[in-house]
Amino acid sequence: MKEIQFVALVLLPLLTMKLLLLPRWAVRIPSISKSRWLLAAGTGLLAVQFLLQYKLGLRALGVTQAVMLNLVLFIPCSWLFGLSIICLQRQGRTNFWDRYVGPFAWVIVLIILSVAASIDGQPLLSDTRELRWAEIISSDCYLLMQAYYTWRHLSNIRAMRQALSNYFDRDMGNLLRWMQISLLILVVMSLMVPLLIYAPDYVLGVFALIFFIGIFYLVDSFCLFVVSSAPQKLMEAEESEQEEQTAENTVPAESLQRVEQAVAQWVANGGHLKNGLKLPNAAEEMQIPRYLLSVWLKQSGRHYSEWLTELRIDEAKRTMLAHPEWSNEAVAQHCGFNDRCYFQKKFKEITGMTPAQFVS
Repeated sequence: MKEIQFVALVLLPLLTMKLLLLPRWAVRIPSISKSRWLLAAGTGLLAVQFLLQYKLGLRALGVTQAVMLNLVLFIPCSWLFGLSIICLQRQGRTNFWDRYVGPFAWVIVLIILSVAASIDGQPLLSDTRELRWAEIISSDCYLLMQAYYTWRHLSNIRAMRQALSNYFDRDMGNLLRWMQISLLILVVMSLMVPLLIYAPDYVLGVFALIFFIGIFYLVDSFCLFVVSSAPQKLMEAEESEQEEQTAENTVPAESLQRVEQAVAQWVANGGHLKNGLKLPNAAEEMQIPRYLLSVWLKQSGRHYSEWLTELRIDEAKRTMLAHPEWSNEAVAQHCGFNDRCYFQKKFKEITGMTPAQFVS
């Protein structure tokens, strides 16, 4: 265990420094800056936890001593990680429960452990039956807290995916893949933490390896995300989504009929075959407000990217039948796809066959 704790004492401060040394331009957005500080506080607190474990040798003294320290410090760490991701997902907009479920769980655990220690008449770090039961109940509180943040993360990711699909002309889900993987890692670790309370050292060694890889992936992916163009793309998509939601209930039926006519004319003129066509650009070419196009798509039960992809695949099928000698690259460029691989992937998803199988 000493070796694991030493590795943590090297890795976690380095990850904290990496977060703190992000370029100023990358964290100029308030929500990203807040998320960065929360994540840095979480990794810093984890470093303190492992430092205490290393210096005091609590694991060697007994299971209860190590478990109590882990519960007291790991709950706020998990809360900081969870709140950090929510801040990033919601552009800094957090509700009451997002902010305080973690502290509530932490206070409840402190009370449970304190009461258990007081009623058994033994010193705080004594290995007693009461404290063991208190640790099991406290682990359940931790799991409930983690379940709440997991639910919030999943809900936010779904909303972000929808916003991206309603704004860009292609699937942009890759921007969120690191969040999904990080969420999966955090869920697995949260489920394993209570189960590993009484595990032998060699099992803890395997878990520690997964734990370190997971924390490193979370921090490294966060840093790569904030220095990329992804945050700006998400902001554009979410602002468009909010505008559409505000105007959805005030759109008269005759306006949607006008959109139908504008869309038909635009498609007939081949407007959908331009590459990199965001929803505002398409609406501008149709000479209609972008929120009207969004509302029309929503009422027809389609996302912008899916609708545009279906139109382009239909054009691709006509093009391949008319020009069987054309390569997939040429067909993709003609129909508005930015690369051949993406075109082949979407063609297979929609038609159930590859372009080569379709032509033959």
